[in-house]
Amino acid sequence: MAWENQTLNSDFILLGIFDHSPTLIFLFCLVLGISALAIMGNTLMVLLIYLDTQLHTPMYFLLSQLSLKDFMLISTTVPKIAFNYLSGSKSISVAGCAIQILFYTSLLGCECLLLASMAYDRYVAICHPLHYCIRMSKRMCMKMIMGSWILGSLNSLAHTVYALHIPYCQSRAIDHFFCDVPAMLPLACMDTWVYEYMVFVSTSLFLLLPFLGITASYGRVLFAVYHMRSKDGRKKAFTTCSTHLTVVTFYYAPFVYTYLRPRNLRSPAEDKILAVFYTILTPMLNPIIYSLRNKEVLGAMTRVFGIFSFTK
Repeated sequence: MAWENQTLNSDFILLGIFDHSPTLIFLFCLVLGISALAIMGNTLMVLLIYLDTQLHTPMYFLLSQLSLKDFMLISTTVPKIAFNYLSGSKSISVAGCAIQILFYTSLLGCECLLLASMAYDRYVAICHPLHYCIRMSKRMCMKMIMGSWILGSLNSLAHTVYALHIPYCQSRAIDHFFCDVPAMLPLACMDTWVYEYMVFVSTSLFLLLPFLGITASYGRVLFAVYHMRSKDGRKKAFTTCSTHLTVVTFYYAPFVYTYLRPRNLRSPAEDKILAVFYTILTPMLNPIIYSLRNKEVLGAMTRVFGIFSFTK
């Protein structure tokens, strides 16, 4: 009962990633700038896809959900980083930590499944175009989106409940810039092998298997693209596939490397750098990659906002 009261009533300390040295002040400002770009870019993508009727297709509907999740992911971690850095406080309440774990884990799981759905969409569009309207109907898109949210949320709930019931009887200083449960395990005064096994299972289900599925899908897609007769069709399909593969690589590679490594091979500094990559940098790159390499999106920007009209 004593450790339960301590867990519920004591705040955690986030050691963060920045101090007030000149170099890290610059990096902090850079992270804020990247976060602002990510928020604006993903908001723009959601509005653009909603407003332009020519983008009301399964591919762009899924892309709008990806942008929405990226926006929420940035909003889950960066405001607390900025507040703690500017205020000089490093504390976070147990409730605040639980909210971070719940949203962060849920959004990452949802995004992994959503990227797999987007790969399936391109596979059907290129390899089975005559069946596309049936296999990727509006109802099927809704099932994919709802399924990603439900499965991601259930997985997140399990991680959050476990984190709240760990007896933290040592220091409560988390060597990270947000509440990531693996970073909290060194603070526990119990054997955490059950949770480490749960991390391995959930990482395999939400990261490794979708990544293998995406790789297999795009292998088949690129084979089909290579044998296309139309040069324009081949170029468009190749651009779409390479764009999505770029996003997938930026997202999955550091995430898999972080969570599938044994605990004894992980270091807090390396984990924090990788976390910056897939929680802040990738959400900023996604709208840029999908917009600047996509003529349909550029055309929608011209129609809706008048952007790039000077290129005519």
